[in-house]
Amino acid sequence: MADPLVRVMDAGKVIKKQTIVEHINLSIDPSSIVGLCGGNGAGKSTILRMIAGIIQPTSGEIYVNHLQWKKDRKRFAEHIGYMPDDYHFPQGLTAHELLSFWAALRRVPEVRVREVLRIVGLEEKRNIAVSTFSKGMRQRVLFAQAILAKPPLLIMDEPTNGLDPYWMNEFVKLLRNIKHEGHTVIFSTHQLEIAEEIADSVVFLNAGRSCGGGTLEQLRQNYGQYPLHAAFQQSLGFKAIL
Repeated sequence: MADPLVRVMDAGKVIKKQTIVEHINLSIDPSSIVGLCGGNGAGKSTILRMIAGIIQPTSGEIYVNHLQWKKDRKRFAEHIGYMPDDYHFPQGLTAHELLSFWAALRRVPEVRVREVLRIVGLEEKRNIAVSTFSKGMRQRVLFAQAILAKPPLLIMDEPTNGLDPYWMNEFVKLLRNIKHEGHTVIFSTHQLEIAEEIADSVVFLNAGRSCGGGTLEQLRQNYGQYPLHAAFQQSLGFKAIL
Protein backbone atom coordinates (compact mmCIF):
# COMPACT_ATOMS: atom_id res chain seq x y z
CA MET A 1 0.00 0.00 0.00
CA ALA A 2 1.35 3.43 -0.99
CA ASP A 3 2.36 5.91 1.67
CA PRO A 4 0.01 8.88 2.15
CA LEU A 5 0.84 11.83 -0.09
CA VAL A 6 -0.34 14.28 2.58
CA ARG A 7 -0.06 13.93 6.34
CA VAL A 8 -1.44 16.56 8.69
CA MET A 9 -0.50 15.73 12.25
CA ASP A 10 -2.31 17.52 15.09
CA ALA A 11 -2.09 20.84 13.25
CA GLY A 12 -3.40 24.05 14.73
CA LYS A 13 -3.35 27.74 13.92
CA VAL A 14 -3.65 30.68 16.30
CA ILE A 15 -3.87 34.24 14.95
CA LYS A 16 -3.80 37.20 17.32
CA LYS A 17 -4.54 34.89 20.26
CA GLN A 18 -7.61 33.51 18.49
CA THR A 19 -7.66 29.78 17.74
CA ILE A 20 -8.64 29.37 14.09
CA VAL A 21 -7.89 25.65 13.70
CA GLU A 22 -6.94 23.03 16.28
CA HIS A 23 -6.07 19.33 16.43
CA ILE A 24 -6.50 18.61 12.72
CA ASN A 25 -5.29 15.20 11.54
CA LEU A 26 -5.47 14.11 7.91
CA SER A 27 -3.96 11.28 5.92
CA ILE A 28 -4.54 11.55 2.18
CA ASP A 29 -3.59 8.76 -0.21
CA PRO A 30 -2.25 9.30 -3.73
CA SER A 31 -4.84 9.41 -6.53
CA SER A 32 -7.71 10.36 -4.24
CA ILE A 33 -10.08 13.30 -3.83
CA VAL A 34 -10.84 14.66 -0.36
CA GLY A 35 -13.42 17.31 0.41
CA LEU A 36 -13.33 19.63 3.43
CA CYS A 37 -16.95 20.52 4.17
CA GLY A 38 -18.25 23.19 6.50
CA GLY A 39 -19.78 26.62 6.74
CA ASN A 40 -18.14 30.03 6.85
CA GLY A 41 -15.52 30.24 9.58
CA ALA A 42 -15.17 26.47 9.88
CA GLY A 43 -11.43 26.63 9.16
CA LYS A 44 -11.43 25.17 5.64
CA SER A 45 -9.33 27.88 3.98
CA THR A 46 -6.84 28.01 6.84
CA ILE A 47 -6.25 24.26 6.64
CA LEU A 48 -5.73 24.42 2.88
CA ARG A 49 -3.32 27.35 3.15
CA MET A 50 -1.33 25.45 5.79
CA ILE A 51 -1.10 22.37 3.57
CA ALA A 52 -0.06 24.56 0.63
CA GLY A 53 2.69 26.18 2.73
CA ILE A 54 1.20 29.67 2.39
CA ILE A 55 0.91 29.96 6.17
CA GLN A 56 2.62 27.86 8.80
CA PRO A 57 0.80 25.96 11.54
CA THR A 58 1.22 27.25 15.06
CA SER A 59 1.38 23.66 16.25
CA GLY A 60 1.68 20.21 14.71
CA GLU A 61 3.37 19.10 11.49
CA ILE A 62 2.41 18.86 7.81
CA TYR A 63 4.12 16.70 5.19
CA VAL A 64 3.57 16.52 1.44
CA ASN A 65 5.33 13.52 -0.08
CA HIS A 66 7.52 13.33 3.05
CA LEU A 67 8.59 16.98 2.64
CA GLN A 68 8.12 19.82 5.11
CA TRP A 69 7.78 23.42 3.92
CA LYS A 70 10.21 24.86 6.46
CA LYS A 71 12.94 22.32 5.60
CA ASP A 72 12.74 22.30 1.79
CA ARG A 73 10.45 25.05 0.57
CA LYS A 74 11.31 24.81 -3.15
CA ARG A 75 10.78 21.05 -3.49
CA PHE A 76 7.66 21.27 -1.31
CA ALA A 77 6.14 23.93 -3.59
CA GLU A 78 6.92 21.91 -6.72
CA HIS A 79 4.49 19.23 -5.55
CA ILE A 80 1.54 21.61 -5.24
CA GLY A 81 -0.93 23.45 -7.43
CA TYR A 82 -3.02 25.92 -5.43
CA MET A 83 -6.31 27.52 -6.44
CA PRO A 84 -7.38 30.29 -4.03
CA ASP A 85 -10.98 31.19 -3.32
CA ASP A 86 -10.45 34.57 -4.99
CA TYR A 87 -7.64 36.57 -6.52
CA HIS A 88 -7.20 40.25 -7.41
CA PHE A 89 -6.11 40.04 -11.02
CA PRO A 90 -3.84 42.81 -12.36
CA GLN A 91 -5.69 45.32 -14.52
CA GLY A 92 -5.23 44.93 -18.26
CA LEU A 93 -3.53 41.54 -18.37
CA THR A 94 -5.15 38.91 -20.56
CA ALA A 95 -5.77 35.28 -19.65
CA HIS A 96 -2.92 34.22 -21.96
CA GLU A 97 -0.49 36.77 -20.49
CA LEU A 98 -1.27 35.74 -16.92
CA LEU A 99 -0.95 32.03 -17.60
CA SER A 100 2.28 32.59 -19.55
CA PHE A 101 3.69 34.47 -16.56
CA TRP A 102 2.74 31.65 -14.17
CA ALA A 103 4.07 29.08 -16.62
CA ALA A 104 7.45 30.84 -16.74
CA LEU A 105 7.64 30.79 -12.93
CA ARG A 106 7.09 27.03 -12.94
CA ARG A 107 9.20 26.37 -16.03
CA VAL A 108 6.23 25.07 -17.99
CA PRO A 109 6.38 25.22 -21.81
CA GLU A 110 4.15 27.66 -23.68
CA VAL A 111 2.31 24.81 -25.40
CA ARG A 112 0.89 23.85 -22.00
CA VAL A 113 -0.61 27.34 -21.64
CA ARG A 114 -2.69 26.85 -24.78
CA GLU A 115 -3.63 23.36 -23.58
CA VAL A 116 -5.01 24.50 -20.20
CA LEU A 117 -6.85 27.41 -21.82
CA ARG A 118 -8.58 24.85 -24.04
CA ILE A 119 -9.29 22.57 -21.06
CA VAL A 120 -11.09 25.35 -19.16
CA GLY A 121 -12.92 26.65 -22.23
CA LEU A 122 -11.11 30.00 -22.47
CA GLU A 123 -9.02 29.57 -25.61
CA GLU A 124 -11.21 31.97 -27.58
CA LYS A 125 -11.09 34.49 -24.69
CA ARG A 126 -7.32 34.25 -24.19
CA ASN A 127 -6.61 37.79 -25.42
CA ILE A 128 -9.26 39.48 -23.30
CA ALA A 129 -8.38 41.20 -20.01
CA VAL A 130 -9.21 38.89 -17.11
CA SER A 131 -10.43 41.88 -15.06
CA THR A 132 -13.47 41.99 -17.37
CA PHE A 133 -14.32 38.31 -16.84
CA SER A 134 -17.28 37.05 -14.84
CA LYS A 135 -16.69 35.33 -11.50
CA GLY A 136 -17.05 31.90 -13.12
CA MET A 137 -14.55 32.73 -15.86
CA ARG A 138 -12.05 34.03 -13.29
CA GLN A 139 -12.45 30.75 -11.41
CA ARG A 140 -11.57 28.88 -14.58
CA VAL A 141 -8.40 30.99 -15.01
CA LEU A 142 -7.41 30.14 -11.42
CA PHE A 143 -8.09 26.46 -12.07
CA ALA A 144 -5.97 26.63 -15.23
CA GLN A 145 -2.97 28.06 -13.37
CA ALA A 146 -3.30 25.43 -10.63
CA ILE A 147 -3.03 22.55 -13.12
CA LEU A 148 -0.36 24.16 -15.35
CA ALA A 149 2.57 22.18 -13.96
CA LYS A 150 0.59 18.94 -13.51
CA PRO A 151 1.38 18.86 -9.78
CA PRO A 152 0.98 15.67 -7.73
CA LEU A 153 -1.25 17.57 -5.28
CA LEU A 154 -3.99 19.99 -6.28
CA ILE A 155 -5.34 22.20 -3.47
CA MET A 156 -8.54 24.09 -4.26
CA ASP A 157 -10.44 26.56 -2.08
CA GLU A 158 -14.17 26.72 -2.92
CA PRO A 159 -13.42 25.97 -6.60
CA THR A 160 -17.04 25.85 -7.80
CA ASN A 161 -18.05 29.31 -6.57
CA GLY A 162 -19.50 31.26 -9.48
CA LEU A 163 -19.60 28.38 -11.95
CA ASP A 164 -22.73 27.98 -14.05
CA PRO A 165 -24.42 24.55 -14.29
CA TYR A 166 -22.54 23.60 -17.47
CA TRP A 167 -19.12 24.35 -16.00
CA MET A 168 -20.09 22.75 -12.72
CA ASN A 169 -20.57 19.49 -14.62
CA GLU A 170 -17.36 20.04 -16.61
CA PHE A 171 -15.46 20.70 -13.39
CA VAL A 172 -16.62 17.35 -11.99
CA LYS A 173 -15.38 15.61 -15.14
CA LEU A 174 -12.04 17.45 -15.03
CA LEU A 175 -11.36 16.47 -11.44
CA ARG A 176 -12.21 12.85 -12.14
CA ASN A 177 -9.78 12.88 -15.06
CA ILE A 178 -7.08 14.43 -12.86
CA LYS A 179 -7.57 11.69 -10.29
CA HIS A 180 -7.43 8.96 -12.96
CA GLU A 181 -4.12 10.44 -14.16
CA GLY A 182 -2.69 9.77 -10.70
CA HIS A 183 -3.03 13.17 -9.05
CA THR A 184 -4.42 13.89 -5.60
CA VAL A 185 -6.98 16.61 -4.89
CA ILE A 186 -8.06 18.27 -1.67
CA PHE A 187 -10.73 20.94 -1.91
CA SER A 188 -13.05 22.91 0.32
CA THR A 189 -16.73 23.51 -0.21
CA HIS A 190 -19.91 24.44 1.59
CA GLN A 191 -21.87 22.75 -1.23
CA LEU A 192 -22.35 19.21 0.03
CA GLU A 193 -23.85 18.03 -3.26
CA ILE A 194 -20.56 18.88 -5.01
CA ALA A 195 -18.52 16.95 -2.46
CA GLU A 196 -20.91 14.03 -2.82
CA GLU A 197 -20.40 14.09 -6.59
CA ILE A 198 -16.61 14.29 -6.59
CA ALA A 199 -14.98 13.21 -3.34
CA ASP A 200 -13.77 9.78 -2.29
CA SER A 201 -13.89 10.93 1.33
CA VAL A 202 -14.89 14.02 3.28
CA VAL A 203 -13.97 15.78 6.49
CA PHE A 204 -16.64 17.81 8.26
CA LEU A 205 -15.40 20.94 9.99
CA ASN A 206 -17.00 23.21 12.54
CA ALA A 207 -15.40 26.07 14.49
CA GLY A 208 -11.90 25.02 13.46
CA ARG A 209 -12.17 21.37 14.44
CA SER A 210 -12.97 18.13 12.67
CA CYS A 211 -16.42 16.90 13.69
CA GLY A 212 -16.84 13.82 11.50
CA GLY A 213 -16.63 12.48 7.99
CA GLY A 214 -15.48 9.31 6.27
CA THR A 215 -15.45 7.72 2.85
CA LEU A 216 -18.45 8.22 0.61
CA GLU A 217 -18.95 4.47 0.55
CA GLN A 218 -19.14 4.35 4.36
CA LEU A 219 -21.51 7.30 4.52
CA ARG A 220 -23.83 5.84 1.88
CA GLN A 221 -24.01 2.58 3.82
CA ASN A 222 -24.87 4.44 7.02
CA TYR A 223 -27.17 7.13 5.69
CA GLY A 224 -28.52 6.01 2.33
CA GLN A 225 -29.81 8.74 0.04
CA TYR A 226 -28.12 12.17 0.37
CA PRO A 227 -25.57 10.81 2.87
CA LEU A 228 -23.52 13.99 3.28
CA HIS A 229 -26.47 16.14 4.33
CA ALA A 230 -27.58 13.58 6.90
CA ALA A 231 -24.07 12.87 8.18
CA PHE A 232 -23.18 16.55 8.42
CA GLN A 233 -26.32 17.36 10.38
CA GLN A 234 -25.56 14.55 12.77
CA SER A 235 -21.93 15.66 13.14
CA LEU A 236 -23.18 19.06 14.32
CA GLY A 237 -25.50 17.46 16.83
CA PHE A 238 -28.70 17.76 14.83
CA LYS A 239 -31.03 14.83 14.24
CA ALA A 240 -30.35 13.38 10.80
CA ILE A 241 -33.22 13.60 8.34
CA LEU A 242 -33.15 10.55 6.11
